[in-house]
Amino acid sequence: MSTQHHNAGNVQHLYEGDQSALYSGVMQHHTDINSTESRAQVKRIWKIFWILLVITVVEVVMGMFFSHHMPRALVAFLFLALTLLKAGYIVSVFMHLGDEKKNFLITIMIPLTLFIWFIIAFLSDGFFWLHMNTTSPTRNKQTTEVVQQVHEK
Repeated sequence: MSTQHHNAGNVQHLYEGDQSALYSGVMQHHTDINSTESRAQVKRIWKIFWILLVITVVEVVMGMFFSHHMPRALVAFLFLALTLLKAGYIVSVFMHLGDEKKNFLITIMIPLTLFIWFIIAFLSDGFFWLHMNTTSPTRNKQTTEVVQQVHEK
């Protein structure tokens, strides 16, 4: 049996099986809250908090006061952009995706982008066919004939 598997410097055993040690403080890296690393992390969290707060206030103010005077498509685009910006900050900082390697980011972002494209493509295709079915002269003529036949009987 290898002693390297359970030595103090190797934390791999914490990830195998019961992971409660990961959440019990065993993996706490910053034991001194006044250390430079802890202060830098707290400063970073406060910075992101203020950024998210400003974005949220802009969304609320825009929704309450300006959205009625702007084109609906522009309002939707701005809300979507601000929401994606907030989601990006949250995922990057609080879910630690910003610290991950480039390949892992690509593994997450490319499928997400394709999935969003997939939703947009199918919605636009569905709206196109709905529009074609409701404005087609041939279909309207057939529908009118069927309705007239039903009323005649």
